[in-house]
Amino acid sequence: MLGLGTLARKVFGTPNDRKVKSVRPIVAKINALEPEFAALSDDGLKAKTAEFQKRVQEKGESLDDILPEAFANCREGARRALGLRAFDVQLKGGIFLHQGNIAEMKTGEGKTLMATLPAYLNALTGKGVHVVTVNDYLAKRDAEWMGKVYAQLGLTCGVVYPYQPEAEKRAAYRCDITYATNNELGFDYLRDNMKMSKDDMAQRGHHFAIVDEVDSILIDEARTPLIISGPSQDRSDLYQKVDALIPSLRDEDYKIDEKARSVTYTEDGNEHIEQLLQAAGLLPEGQSLYDPESTTLVHHVTQALKAHKLFHRDQQYIVRDGEVMLIDEFTGRMMRGRRLSEGLHQAIEAKERVAIQPENVTLASVTFQNYFRLYEKLAGMTGTAQTEAEEFAEIYRLGVVEVPTNRPVARLDEHDQVYRTAGDKFAGIVKTIKEAHEKGQPILVGTTSIEKSELLSSMLKADGVPHNVLNARHHEQEAKIVAEAGRLGAVTIATNMAGRGTDIQLGGNVEMKVLEAITADPHLHPDEVRARIEAEHAEEKAKVIAAGGLFVLGTERHESRRIDNQLRGRSGRQGDPGRSVFFLSLEDDLMRIFGSERLDSVLSKLGMKEGEAIVHPWVNKSLERAQAKVEGRNFDIRKQLLKFDDVMNDQRKAIFGQRLEIMETEEIGDIAADMREQVIDDLVDFFMPPKTYADQWDAVGLKAGVLEKLNLDLPVTDWAAEEGVDQDAMRERIMERAEAMMAEKTAAFGEETMRNIEKQVLLQAIDGKWREHLLKLEHLRSVVGFRGYAQRDPLSEYKTEAFTLFESMLNSLRQDVTQKLAQIRPITKEEQEAMMAQIVAQQRAAQEAAAAKAAAPVAVAVGAGAVAFDANDRSTWGNPSRNDPCPCGSGERFKHCHGAND
Repeated sequence: MLGLGTLARKVFGTPNDRKVKSVRPIVAKINALEPEFAALSDDGLKAKTAEFQKRVQEKGESLDDILPEAFANCREGARRALGLRAFDVQLKGGIFLHQGNIAEMKTGEGKTLMATLPAYLNALTGKGVHVVTVNDYLAKRDAEWMGKVYAQLGLTCGVVYPYQPEAEKRAAYRCDITYATNNELGFDYLRDNMKMSKDDMAQRGHHFAIVDEVDSILIDEARTPLIISGPSQDRSDLYQKVDALIPSLRDEDYKIDEKARSVTYTEDGNEHIEQLLQAAGLLPEGQSLYDPESTTLVHHVTQALKAHKLFHRDQQYIVRDGEVMLIDEFTGRMMRGRRLSEGLHQAIEAKERVAIQPENVTLASVTFQNYFRLYEKLAGMTGTAQTEAEEFAEIYRLGVVEVPTNRPVARLDEHDQVYRTAGDKFAGIVKTIKEAHEKGQPILVGTTSIEKSELLSSMLKADGVPHNVLNARHHEQEAKIVAEAGRLGAVTIATNMAGRGTDIQLGGNVEMKVLEAITADPHLHPDEVRARIEAEHAEEKAKVIAAGGLFVLGTERHESRRIDNQLRGRSGRQGDPGRSVFFLSLEDDLMRIFGSERLDSVLSKLGMKEGEAIVHPWVNKSLERAQAKVEGRNFDIRKQLLKFDDVMNDQRKAIFGQRLEIMETEEIGDIAADMREQVIDDLVDFFMPPKTYADQWDAVGLKAGVLEKLNLDLPVTDWAAEEGVDQDAMRERIMERAEAMMAEKTAAFGEETMRNIEKQVLLQAIDGKWREHLLKLEHLRSVVGFRGYAQRDPLSEYKTEAFTLFESMLNSLRQDVTQKLAQIRPITKEEQEAMMAQIVAQQRAAQEAAAAKAAAPVAVAVGAGAVAFDANDRSTWGNPSRNDPCPCGSGERFKHCHGAND
């Protein structure tokens, strides 16, 4: 019997069905326009783009009005440039992206081509569109591939990548459509807000972004902020000394919480580490770890414990070329250049006995959540977003729309197989792989760590099963290994399914095979090679389909259902047959941490034998519940992090906005004058508080303050003694003198030079103060959590104190700028002459030293004997180079003097 919810859905359809139906009339309009656009010449397509730009930018037509025509034009452009015609489902997905949604589309449904439609439409505004990818390889590949479509339509396309020359980067951002990774976009935003001139800034605003693999970028990577940092003092010695103590700890000295991924010292542990530190001479006699002086030491011993107990080689990081490289837990890729903060990376380096890089201080930082919320409109695409729909809606205001597949999914998703032990599970996995391999079925095996992928690889080697391993150690061959994974009998082991972005095609990837054949023998004719390979491929594909298509085998469940669904989604693309199954054991991390005792007791009651697996829908349901719990907890952590970062983000926007205003404004003198006035007000209010009598004023203090902050020696004490002088009169007099002094400086420097000086002083002061402020906020963030023990809300405490710190920073900034501008002065003519005389004297001394060296007697070897050097005797000069000073002492180069006729 059907439930009420299921019955209602059958009658009324789901909200998703209604969204998909709502765009059918627009798709019908686009299809009706197809013959008209197919009849246009190549120049006709470009002329249409120019016409659309005029209608949007000059006549004010909305993008929704011209959507059917623009999509029809873009589809025709892609058909001519790439030979690919967008399906109706791709048009639907493109419409959802333009509306600011996430389009959830299965793997192999053509997301890359679909993105060109809304990108083209939104680029017509002239404000630029960013297409965001997960790695640099995909950014370059997609820009090159889809750039042909945009060129066909008369638009420009650029790509941004790490270590790109500044001029090239600025040109890429000036293009109509720019492809880049999330990291590079975030870092460029931070770098732009450290520039001293608007002309040097790379980005030109945040109009519309389409994020590929949106779940990976906006959720998985959103826990780690982007930080631009600079080096601080080197403390390698301390890290090594503390690291040497950790192996001496006993199990009862610390407590590990695997769910929260945290480790803490117990009371016994604190006493033990204290004794070890004193014995090593790191903690002075009579000083305890609880004393304020021990804060740095406590930080180091905590980070060293984390490095040993929570971070394991070949799981969270690998060591390559003497460097600790982090591994992305979601994609299994190495994160080159990424480092853990707060000294944790240094603690791991000490543990692994590699060179310890100095700690860094934060110069600028932003989270992905706050960077992507800068965009006026945001959209995304992925194969798996429904499980995180609540987070997308709450944090990014993004809806999730499931776009139907072009062809029905024919993949068979089997129930999980649960074993008692990991040994039994791996034996079952190897047996299943061998069976599938023998019948020619290609298999993709998903593992969660390098360690497990290498264990499985060694087991398959022992059984003589040929296979490829894809993990962070072999990421360079990523695209090639994934492209070959659909060949007859292929076995591919992949860590966290790295290599997304390259489709697994049954029978192998034709483009890759053609490229390899032509590279191996450049004399071959490309068309003949393609015809031969396509014929071979068709034959191999038929055999793979007969063997059951791609078989995806997961070796354990991930914390997130989404990651499991990504692995499953590699099979069954474009209506291909396929099969997927997960093998689990009660010793897996997820099962062990999230309540396997109950499951273990049930399995025991069922009388389950060693080496047997249980397969039951109930097991799947309980696992899904465990995963949903973990996802919910991770969402809460990210939400809490975001609440704290929002406090800093408001301040960041204010500071970055102020910097931009300073760079753009011509009225820079007014900003400096307002700051000066505020400083004078503060000085007068401090030394001559309102509603006080003259005998309560500190005129001597005010005189010293005016001299220090304004560089003015004024008769403040005499003024204060005058009859009838009040605070306002004092303000006016000081202000008048300060303005007169600045007017003199402006006249001496010249108006334009003075404005430039004010701009540079202001920007440098803002950057310096912001850096100091970020450090204070970091320290505040690390201790504010303890306020919870005093029944006070850490977040509201953080907000209050962060605001106070921000106010204090602005006050200090005003004083710094005013003081620096008051102290600068043009150099006098006498000073200029003295400086020039000093430079000339230095140059003359250098020339005399060179001449003396040339004239000094030097022994020059001639055959077996030696003769003394003589400036007047060329035979003693040896063999001078043409560009050397001539040995005669003239000061000329040899080629222009005695060597001129040689």
